[in-house]
Amino acid sequence: MDNKKIVLIAAKACDNKKAKDIRLININKVSYISDWILIAEGLSDVQVRSISNSVEEELKEVAKLEPLRKEGINEAKWALLDYGDLIVNIFQPEYRKFYDLESFWSNGENMIYP
Repeated sequence: MDNKKIVLIAAKACDNKKAKDIRLININKVSYISDWILIAEGLSDVQVRSISNSVEEELKEVAKLEPLRKEGINEAKWALLDYGDLIVNIFQPEYRKFYDLESFWSNGENMIYP
């Protein structure tokens, strides 16, 4: 399965849990750490956990992928799922604004998930 399909599966899993402002950034031409960064927003600890669980379950079921690393799930102010070619970041609004990954990765190719 190609990386763009994988990032779209993850974005749909975020959308299914009502994530806000889903952004997909292709960084394969500007960084070697990954091909895609997905950024989404959850409005509470519970929603951040729910979104990250949805992404993890969907990618495991559909793409047979498990995260290489997970961070921040317990506190759920932000969560990171690292799949190698895809890094999923889910933030509560104030943390998203603080880390401002969209600006950091502004030299990548940005896509807004419908």
